Amino acid sequence: MNDIKVVYNSQDKNFRKPFGAVELGQKVKLSIVVNKDLMVAIEIINFNGDSSQIGMQKEYLNNGDYKYSAKIDTSKSIGILQYYFILIDGYRRIYYGNNDEKLGGEGQLYINDPVPYQITVYEKCNIPNWYKEGIVYQIFVDRFFNGNDDKKINFPKKNSFIYATWDDEPMYIKDNMGRVLRWDFYGGNLKGILKKLDYIKSLGANIIYLSPIFKSASCHKYDVGDYEIVDEMFGSNDEFHNLCKVADLKGIKIILDGVFSNTGSDSKYFNKLGNYDEIGAYQSPNSKYYNWFKFINYPYQYESWWGLENRPNVNELEESYLDYIVNKKNSIIEKWMNLGASGWRLNVADELPDKFIRLIKKKMNSINNDNILIGEVWEDASNKISYSKKREYLFGRELDSVTNYPLRECLINFVKGYIKSSKFKKKIMCLYENYPRENFYANMNIIGTHDTERILTVLDKKLDLLKLIIVLQMTLPGVPVIYYGDEAGLEGGKDPECRKPYPWGKENDKIIKFYQKITEIRNNEDILKKGNLKIYDTTDEICIYERRYEENSIVIIVNNSFSDKPIKCPEIEGEYMDLFRNKKINITTNSTLSAYEFYILGEI
Repeated sequence: MNDIKVVYNSQDKNFRKPFGAVELGQKVKLSIVVNKDLMVAIEIINFNGDSSQIGMQKEYLNNGDYKYSAKIDTSKSIGILQYYFILIDGYRRIYYGNNDEKLGGEGQLYINDPVPYQITVYEKCNIPNWYKEGIVYQIFVDRFFNGNDDKKINFPKKNSFIYATWDDEPMYIKDNMGRVLRWDFYGGNLKGILKKLDYIKSLGANIIYLSPIFKSASCHKYDVGDYEIVDEMFGSNDEFHNLCKVADLKGIKIILDGVFSNTGSDSKYFNKLGNYDEIGAYQSPNSKYYNWFKFINYPYQYESWWGLENRPNVNELEESYLDYIVNKKNSIIEKWMNLGASGWRLNVADELPDKFIRLIKKKMNSINNDNILIGEVWEDASNKISYSKKREYLFGRELDSVTNYPLRECLINFVKGYIKSSKFKKKIMCLYENYPRENFYANMNIIGTHDTERILTVLDKKLDLLKLIIVLQMTLPGVPVIYYGDEAGLEGGKDPECRKPYPWGKENDKIIKFYQKITEIRNNEDILKKGNLKIYDTTDEICIYERRYEENSIVIIVNNSFSDKPIKCPEIEGEYMDLFRNKKINITTNSTLSAYEFYILGEI
């Protein structure tokens, strides 16, 4: 293959136009440059697995190379289109496909079995600006704030464990099989969130994402007992409605966590422990809920989430369950949106059928068009395969946004020096290329959640690195998420340490003030909310990217090294206003950036 040289870059409009994902019906022009006169074709693999070939038209270039071009019609191709190039040189057939990292951009030659490129074809959807241009504050309700004046805990649960003080370290009391014997509670509630709305607003956030609030046995509420009521320890339905009304007056929207792949075994639907008046599926095959669940050997063996017997799986497409959660008037989706919720985050979206997610989104849109549906997805959601099924999350009919764990991994690896700026660019540009633009700009950009170690712990308690990752999170496209307490300097490993109570009165004020300054810049600059993204090639430890909107731009420069580094990027040389330090700065061929420092540079 050494005699054949190919030039192609899926992220360069000279070779693929338009860039990235395309709306259904849009034509995509692909071009490839080869140093020899060959027969060249494109192999297209549709979402359903069918394949076809398209011949490419040849054009002679002045430098002696040949350019081959063809257009792909996507009018009948919703979903993921995969493609690679076939080069026929006499009796020899070779292939040009994606790089073996599957990151798009420049590819490579193959003798056989090429890795294909991807084109995401989607139906147009509109995601509300309040979300795309907002900042999310995630709250684990039991651990945020007790709003009762006397600090008493609402309706403590029987046989539960109540911490002696708010500052106690979280722990689980488990048996020798790892099952929780007593659930632990601090006493955070909805009234506490209501009292802290001004604080949340001061962080620059305009969206609150709540961990599950429905009645259940646990502190985390992912084992739902009753979808229809707020857990008594958190408050009441009326208090939730009031929270939404007051928050809305302050310009804050509320998003709920929907756990629809399973219920709790201690629920009115399953009722394994007999704590509810209704006849649950575990108690009788005649229960109206019996067909919701997946029994293997009734009643003792049943499918459950990750084998946890207290979280029995449901059949989401069973008609009565579907009616209850989605379809019927005043269904669970409708009930809580009517009470004030502006959207839902679907827990473990990979375990929910595409049809179920589509029906939820359709129902939400029938209530109002100003809503947001987020899915918990840990990988690239555009081409996700779960349980051997290609998922349809981002084709315009299901999710508006996903939890951007790929970005989290990339940010951590870059600021800690595990990857170079070139790999950082490839990983970010891969998502930019694969996601429809609306979804990319609605990505839930996380650096910590209730399922991960605290970001300050991940970064070895280094505040310099924390500042860098916050700057990157707040200036890249997407919706930044602040996990409660991260802004206060909370530390902690995996669950339960990542679910410590908010340290009221013991906050790290330096970190809070840093967050407030960065979020103020983001909220004041449309460029950072809407602008296109261009990442420059530079040295290993320096990351430089530009956000451009209309005629204006902002340039972000980050040095993840422990020493001063030259900037070396002729394309950005010039005079700027440093938006963080509020002073003029001139970038020249001799400019350097101090160790673990950053610039957020606006035009003068």
